[in-house]
Amino acid sequence: MTGLEGPAAATGGLLLLFAAALLLAASGLPALLLGWRSARGEGWATLLAVAGSAVGVAGGIALLAAPGPSSLRLPWLLPGGVAFGGDALSGFFALPVFVVGGLGAVYGSAYWDLRRHPRHGRRLRFCYGAGLASLVLLLLARDGLTFLVCWEAMALGTYFLVVTEEEKPAVREAGWIYLLYSHAALLCLFALFALQARIGGSFAFGPVPASAPGGLRGALFLLALVGFGIKAGAMPLHSWLPGAHASAPSHVSALMSGVVLKMGIYGLVRVVGLVEAPPVWWGATLLSLGALSSFFGVVFAIGQHDLKKLLAYHSIENIGIILLGLGLAVTGRATGRVDWVVLGMAGCLLHVWNHALFKSLLFLGAGSVLHATGTRELDRLGGLARRMPATATLFLLGSVAISGLPPLNGFVSELSIYLGLTRAALGPGAVWVALAAPVLAATGALAVACFVKVYGIVFLGTGRSAAAEAADESPRRMLVPMALLGGACAAIGIAPGLFAPAVDRAIAAWGGGVAGGARWGAFVPLAWMPVAAGALLLLVGLLAAALVPTVRRARARQPDLPTWDCGFVGSSPRLQYTASSFAELVTSRFGWALAPEVREPRIEGIFPAPSSFHSEAGDSVLDRLLRPAVRRVEALAARLRLSQQGSLQQYILYIVIALAVLLLLSLRPGWIPGGPGGR
Repeated sequence: MTGLEGPAAATGGLLLLFAAALLLAASGLPALLLGWRSARGEGWATLLAVAGSAVGVAGGIALLAAPGPSSLRLPWLLPGGVAFGGDALSGFFALPVFVVGGLGAVYGSAYWDLRRHPRHGRRLRFCYGAGLASLVLLLLARDGLTFLVCWEAMALGTYFLVVTEEEKPAVREAGWIYLLYSHAALLCLFALFALQARIGGSFAFGPVPASAPGGLRGALFLLALVGFGIKAGAMPLHSWLPGAHASAPSHVSALMSGVVLKMGIYGLVRVVGLVEAPPVWWGATLLSLGALSSFFGVVFAIGQHDLKKLLAYHSIENIGIILLGLGLAVTGRATGRVDWVVLGMAGCLLHVWNHALFKSLLFLGAGSVLHATGTRELDRLGGLARRMPATATLFLLGSVAISGLPPLNGFVSELSIYLGLTRAALGPGAVWVALAAPVLAATGALAVACFVKVYGIVFLGTGRSAAAEAADESPRRMLVPMALLGGACAAIGIAPGLFAPAVDRAIAAWGGGVAGGARWGAFVPLAWMPVAAGALLLLVGLLAAALVPTVRRARARQPDLPTWDCGFVGSSPRLQYTASSFAELVTSRFGWALAPEVREPRIEGIFPAPSSFHSEAGDSVLDRLLRPAVRRVEALAARLRLSQQGSLQQYILYIVIALAVLLLLSLRPGWIPGGPGGR
């Protein structure tokens, strides 16, 4: 029987999200049906994607405003039918899907238009819409089997987006690694939902009672941590992420970083929230994983030369910050600290929104640079602020936001986590929780250093190549989505109180009665933040107004004055800082973890030949751990191949031996432990 239950607002929001998923899934069809030369096909695809996103935003807001959850069960081939539902937590995670997805569709119509990319454009459009639809259905799934079907649809759709340019070997390798990790995550989730069904009696998402055996609950958590941690890109489960983000088209990279990674966070938040009384070690594990991901994510980012790979490692950093907030909340739930629950979950959930906004802005900015110059290599860029002022301004806005600096949105969510960790240090209880605070502080400082490097090398100075010197500003269809994302970053940073009700409802949906009705604003001075932000902006404006006349007078006196050239006659772009020289201080200190590839100059004789210095950090987990392990497994498999002689008698002997062993185990004689008379 078909059943739709819940408050009117919640059921309306649920139906709107289904309608949005249908429109998004249909958005790729016009481009397929009308042909790659048809501008109408591309226009209809963009229009349907934007319409679906607008309907989805309305549905997400309706779920956030509803007084309770809604559910929908449809008869199908699966046992018990297909279960869907919507609550404030689903609505909270759904909003970034529609905001980033809709703006990405508009951006992609100019960045990856069908006429410039006839080989890939139609498939990209189709998979983009289908991938967005699978994300929506995943957030609405309310039983393990439905969730797994939607999860696999999301994984396959994302794979085809990653390998858009499959003719490139690096893209094929990145897609292959992504697919391997996706299957590993799926196997963990199969085991997770099977275990949940054993504990709860069905595959439906339901509370895990405190009376359940501790070993089963611990296994449930670890399976969720690995399965969802792979998708989230938490370190050391992250090795698929840098290559996949760098290989995909830039608006797809924005979708993957801003939205797809958050499906791992959503799954982890949802599963952990089902446990009524989580043990303290769950929170400690999440805090440790968050600290590892946030700190080493930014360390690896500093050592990168590829602009999109650098941003990909910053996604790992921000996933770590989200896990720090979740770990604080889980620890608070285990110890009865309501303030930790509220501050931790507020920081976790709001950073989900914030990261979706500023990281999407930065990836779209990187796409704008790539569109204008044809390269992602930092050492071939430079001086783009003069040629691409709008892109430079918006990228600077995103850089300030991701660095956690006021008055933008990254500061607000990190402040909430800081306050929770500070309460742990000053109050009674698990004081060890506060050890994550200095890690978060160091992460923020390194993030500032990294984006000073990025912005200085890409947008300041002089062009390092002919492509950089010939760059032009991107078209309006690419700049408008970036401007809207930048405006959202500023809105949350300046007036976070406007978004506090959504955060409170999502926390209540996760924690139930645990939070005791406490609100985020009771622990964070939200009312004073607009005043502080206004004062800071006024101060910056006054300083700029004071400095501008001085700079103009200096330029009027000496308009052709070059940048300081270290005393050399005849300046050259090669005298500027490179990505290697800027990052050398950090990469040299963490060489044991980064294992950077270094090519030092060889200077010999009175008149040495031209030489150069280059260092770049690869992925240590992939290159030093996983690849050698795979090679060892391949060597072992090659040895076992000797037993495959093609002899029928030998194969029959193998079968007889296996049957004899199974027979002995089934009879369980006394000399086998656990058998009759055995010990």
